[in-house]
Amino acid sequence: MTDELHYLEMYELSLLIRSGKVSPVDVTETLLARIDKLDGQLHGYARVTPELAMEQAREAERELMRGVCRSPLHGIPIALKDLFHTAGIPTSAGMPIHRDFIPQEDATVVARLREAGSVLLGKLNMTEGAFAIHHPNIPTPQNPWHAEHWAGASSSGSGVATAAGLCYAALGTDTGGSIRFPCAANGLTGLKPTWGRVSRHGCFELAASLDHVGPMARSARDVLFLLSTIAGHDPKDPTSLPGICLEVPGIDDSFHKLRVGVDEAWLSDGVDVATQHALQRVLAIVRSGGGTLHRIRMPDTHAVTRNWEAHCGVQAAVAHAETYPGLAYAYGPALSRLIDQGRAMSAMEYQRVLLDAQCFSGELEAVLGDVDLLIAPVQPLAAPTHRQLESLALDPEANRRLIQFTAPFNVSGHPCLSLPCGFTEAGLPVGCQFIAGKGREAILCRAGMALQKVTDWHKARPACRG
Repeated sequence: MTDELHYLEMYELSLLIRSGKVSPVDVTETLLARIDKLDGQLHGYARVTPELAMEQAREAERELMRGVCRSPLHGIPIALKDLFHTAGIPTSAGMPIHRDFIPQEDATVVARLREAGSVLLGKLNMTEGAFAIHHPNIPTPQNPWHAEHWAGASSSGSGVATAAGLCYAALGTDTGGSIRFPCAANGLTGLKPTWGRVSRHGCFELAASLDHVGPMARSARDVLFLLSTIAGHDPKDPTSLPGICLEVPGIDDSFHKLRVGVDEAWLSDGVDVATQHALQRVLAIVRSGGGTLHRIRMPDTHAVTRNWEAHCGVQAAVAHAETYPGLAYAYGPALSRLIDQGRAMSAMEYQRVLLDAQCFSGELEAVLGDVDLLIAPVQPLAAPTHRQLESLALDPEANRRLIQFTAPFNVSGHPCLSLPCGFTEAGLPVGCQFIAGKGREAILCRAGMALQKVTDWHKARPACRG
């Protein structure tokens, strides 16, 4: 076992486990020791479950020794954002008022991961209620690349723990960019699937029509493995889509004949030079790999990004009706403000928000009818610092720009794959994303694997030595 065992991709580790070269018990012990050593600084975990992890690792080892392999995830240690219900384990959703809530059953995605034989290391820190800011009484996860830089939004603990080698992958949720922002910040690959592709049963709700459950990992191949495990219809979630079967080994990992839509004006709107250069490098790789670039005109995203907070706020007010305003004193300022805004909005105002959303979604469908993929940055600023984000909070237009490449696809429900596309001069990760038509996660993963086959950005790791 090498010192870098904790930084393997899940796919690589799965091959070692199934060949008997590595033991699930040894792997789990290694990661638990690393969590104990580093997480006091990084704050990725809300709670670690060492006893459960070792019990599951021993069971996986016994099964594998008998020749029983449940899935490629069998024996692999992963972690969960702390809004997925876990039977017998507290689930607080980043909120002190829920710190003693212990679910009686697993969320559907958790049950599917258990059935696949994965090992649960623990629950990961997140922003309060999955909105923008961490509760003042809960530690903020620290970016393992540099503590002065943002670690992403609500799935920040998932991004930090996976990037720092404290788990091999994690599940997150994305309501306005909260899978994609942490992946960009931490040098990871993550998928916001089509809305309804993955069941939301047993997940703490922020905004039902905007919430998406998805995987966060170190490569597009790993994301695909996780997606194939958690996706599919769930009778407990009537909004979930019919089941899918993704043939993982059969997906072509090339850009050959893929049509990629490019709107140069949209891609440069308020986007910094480092991010623009990174996108141009990716487009050059697409061309050299046999893909074709098609000039498109992106539907106007101003209305849906300007409306996103109001759209989210109305639905958050419904989600929190049992505890807000009754327990408003226990809420942090950001989530309180969001819910108050939602409660104050009139039905007529909200209808206008919905009409703008439907208009954008229809126009986007038309654009995606002519191409296989769109390309975009994750955010207009490469590796923003905490100080930069504090200044954005005082400027509504700058805040709108921050989410202009993420939130529109939560509103429309289209799938997006975030992945590393380079580094700043200071050596911090830069992220981009591919966007596809609804239900076309396989083509996103194909494009991600094609990019990662000829680049090594996703293989870079932060220097977390303790």
